[in-house]
Amino acid sequence: MHDVAKEKTGDIIQSVDVAIDVLLHVAKHPDIRLSDISRNIEETKPRILRMLRTLEQRGLVRKSKMGTYRLGNTAIVLGTAASTQVDLVRIASPILEELGQKTNETAQLRIIDNGESLCIAKFEPMRDLRVQAMIGRRRPLFAGSYKVLLAFLQPQVQMQMIPATLPRFTNSTITNHAKLLQELENVRKNGVCVSYGEVSEQLVSVSVPVLAFDGSVIAAINVAAPAFRTQQSDVNRYTLLLKDAAAKISARLGW
Repeated sequence: MHDVAKEKTGDIIQSVDVAIDVLLHVAKHPDIRLSDISRNIEETKPRILRMLRTLEQRGLVRKSKMGTYRLGNTAIVLGTAASTQVDLVRIASPILEELGQKTNETAQLRIIDNGESLCIAKFEPMRDLRVQAMIGRRRPLFAGSYKVLLAFLQPQVQMQMIPATLPRFTNSTITNHAKLLQELENVRKNGVCVSYGEVSEQLVSVSVPVLAFDGSVIAAINVAAPAFRTQQSDVNRYTLLLKDAAAKISARLGW
């Protein structure tokens, strides 16, 4: 811990910063040699070699028989994930707008980030009273219709995401673990999650999953509306429109 603390500059850890430089050099110059990396980033060969061996152990780079380096399989997985997320917003935005116009309510696209749901795209209708959305806004995974993201996780990952104590936001918030797990099972079976005032008493929210090219749930698409003007017939209509929109996004992502 002393060595790590000593090499910090502000909030930057120097060794991590240099390791990223090494990885980027390998990415930009496939089959690059140790000596070239060392010269380009002005670091000693022994230090660069230690970093390359660490990156190689984690699958981020691989060493050829000729002693040169190129990206490994883990780096390719990271690149594919990053590309998919960028494509996700680009592909989803016009479909999200179309969904919002059809429902005349707020539509959002959310992903899991650091154990929470994160808004990465939105559409708000041009009406005075509407649900306000904000890109970058976070919400809990265990309450509201964003439980749809939690529902499709692997069981062991799902359990890690559920807090030991479930905070109550409203009288409708599920605070019992057994009841929450049963709700998640129902969401998996139905492919939709509907929330009536679980996070805000004045809000009805409907979410469905978006699938990546491999069939995994990569995001959730959502319609949120004020409770006073939302009837069961509206929820049914939103569900159909959401499933159609999610199918379009999933298809364009390769599913």
